[in-house]
Amino acid sequence: MKLWGGRFTKETNKLVDAFNASLPFDCKFYEQDIRGSIAHVTMLAKQEILTDEEKDTIIAGLNGILEDIKAGVLTFDDGSEDIHSFVEAHLIERVGDVGKKLHTGRSRNDQVALDMKLFTRDEIDETSELLKKLLSALLETMEANLDTYMPGFTHLQKAQPITLAHHFGAYFEMFMRDHDRLGDIRRRMNVCPLGSGALAGTTYPLDREYTASLLGFDRATGNSMDSVADRDYLVEFLSALSLIMMHLSRFCEEIIIWNTNEYQFVELDDAYSTGSSIMPQKKNPDIAELIRGKTGRVYGALTSLLTTMKGLPLAYNKDMQEDKEMAFDAMDTVKGCLALFTDMIATMRFRKDRMEASAKNGFTNATDAADYLVKHGVPFRDAHGIIGQLVLLCIEKKISLDELPLEEYKAICPVFEEDIYSEISMETCVEKRLTKGAPGKEVMKQAIVTYKEYLANA
Repeated sequence: MKLWGGRFTKETNKLVDAFNASLPFDCKFYEQDIRGSIAHVTMLAKQEILTDEEKDTIIAGLNGILEDIKAGVLTFDDGSEDIHSFVEAHLIERVGDVGKKLHTGRSRNDQVALDMKLFTRDEIDETSELLKKLLSALLETMEANLDTYMPGFTHLQKAQPITLAHHFGAYFEMFMRDHDRLGDIRRRMNVCPLGSGALAGTTYPLDREYTASLLGFDRATGNSMDSVADRDYLVEFLSALSLIMMHLSRFCEEIIIWNTNEYQFVELDDAYSTGSSIMPQKKNPDIAELIRGKTGRVYGALTSLLTTMKGLPLAYNKDMQEDKEMAFDAMDTVKGCLALFTDMIATMRFRKDRMEASAKNGFTNATDAADYLVKHGVPFRDAHGIIGQLVLLCIEKKISLDELPLEEYKAICPVFEEDIYSEISMETCVEKRLTKGAPGKEVMKQAIVTYKEYLANA
């Protein structure tokens, strides 16, 4: 069934029908489409455009279609052009001519705008829940690793000692921003386009605010042309999904590095690793690598939609049908990656001994050694040079600063005393960093309290 055709005198080319059809992918909208139609006819009856009997008949028919689709009794293989014509054709088949009144005061343009908004809103809610599960998993790891010392890096070079809790806290902040960003998008997009018609509204006395309230929107949209032409919310959502994937990819990159034989900071659970077809010793971090790799396809969906929308005049254009397939793929990809990543890190085993040894052997306490001299009256620039000489000496001797004898310290600078060793211990280096956002245990404990409050209210 086509929702148009009265002014046409011959059938469209079969290739055109196939090229034009969107049912193979917009069938994902079936629930949202039916939900929107039920709200629409409810409003039409309130406004006495339909009778209550007509409304009840149509709604019963729509609910029957919904149940049959969910049960697999009704499938999307009848050759309909799109989900809208599919639902309407089956409604008319079931309830007769009264079903033809479903489309009163409505266009496919505002109908598809509504369906896409309802679908995107549902996807935002699902993605938000997955982010909350990830945040909970991160928080659990943080609480268990306040004393797990490891090197922090800049330029992929060991820089200063931190804790695993502090490192995971950085990602908690990233994913917390992602969660907040989804909430911002949801609030901004939560206006209802239904009732905008093709582009100029309708002469029927619709109560658009009532329809909006039935569908859980804050209000109806303010301009009918913008209503049917707007995909800003979808661009925003795909942008937010791209940021989520960027954060997942960065984290995966670190896990891949930590999992190497050279680092051995972590051991991935067998359930989230794969082997080699030829090398029996291999245990590969394929899940982390695939998440890193799938980031590009989500970026691609965002770029595709921006490119599609950039040259479109008002109002609706058929180009906008291209807003769906790649967007659907991106949404499914991100949800799958979030679920897998959360389970992967929840089952990951940390080699605390390797992490702490790496921090010591990488001279991550060199800055603290310089600060020791500053506290004893040595200008920082001089202290910087002195510690540089000591690091070179340790490299020659293949030892850490903790292992260098005191006489070697004093030979370069007599200011050093026995307390230098306690001042540059991993525990001291981390625990004395107590400014907000630093890795000190007391600061991290407070951060964890704050994060728990965030999750409780999210």
